[in-house]
Amino acid sequence: MKDQAEHLRKRIREANSMQAAKTIAVISGKGGVGKSNFSLNFSITLAKKGHSVLLFDMDIGMGNIDILMGNSSRHSIIDFFEYGTPLSEIISSGPENISVIAGGTGLTKLFDLDQSQFDSFLEEFNSLLHKYDYIIFDMGAGISHESSRFMLSVDDLFVVTTPEPTAVMDAYSVMKYLHSVNESISFYLICNRVQSEMEGQDTINRLQSALRKFLQKEITPLGFLPDDKSVSRAVAKQVPFVVDNSISIASKALSEIAVRYEMGDFRDGVTLKKNNFLGKLKNYFLSR
Repeated sequence: MKDQAEHLRKRIREANSMQAAKTIAVISGKGGVGKSNFSLNFSITLAKKGHSVLLFDMDIGMGNIDILMGNSSRHSIIDFFEYGTPLSEIISSGPENISVIAGGTGLTKLFDLDQSQFDSFLEEFNSLLHKYDYIIFDMGAGISHESSRFMLSVDDLFVVTTPEPTAVMDAYSVMKYLHSVNESISFYLICNRVQSEMEGQDTINRLQSALRKFLQKEITPLGFLPDDKSVSRAVAKQVPFVVDNSISIASKALSEIAVRYEMGDFRDGVTLKKNNFLGKLKNYFLSR
């Protein structure tokens, strides 16, 4: 066990010195705000721009990335935890050649693993970090003790909301909780289904004001996505909207968000800095 732990520490040190994927967790305060649809289409948009992307569906028991793509994966993350199937074998291919790990009930099992099993997960995931440019975790709506560990380990947190008051309040609650655990964490905000630019900006301003007033915290707005009928038509057809209609206003808006994120083009000058995902995740695991 000691030799295995030392081997893992060595691999993590090596990982820190090599080019690794940027890790992103996409979260929301409540369901129904289009979080998974954003995760999928954002992943495809990055792939269209020449990046290698792995989309990891981490929604406990409610994974729906497969449904949005209109196909069914042979394997899911539960195959790794229950049957020992290597992570590389449960990856399926999606539009624009993105890689996808389908969801299941595996997340809760992750933190029930013994040290040897968890080290095995980190060992396999380490290889994925150096295979992709971006690894995007589509988290379940809301927050749990288990899911917060992933959220607190990634490089960047994308918070998806809509202008609906309950969605705004729930988004604030999630950010408040994560901030209480780690005050240095950064939030990037996307407002979905806006009727106008004014409505989107007003929603972002309300959340920014609340975080400044009560948490003394700044958030970085990535932009907003219009309430575009082409999106609902694509969902009904089970085709990602950036594939179904690449010139729709929603597809163009998402492309602008992706470019802004790639370039670090933020008004407050925030730079995109990679952290030690595996090391932080291991620390959260050991503090159970």
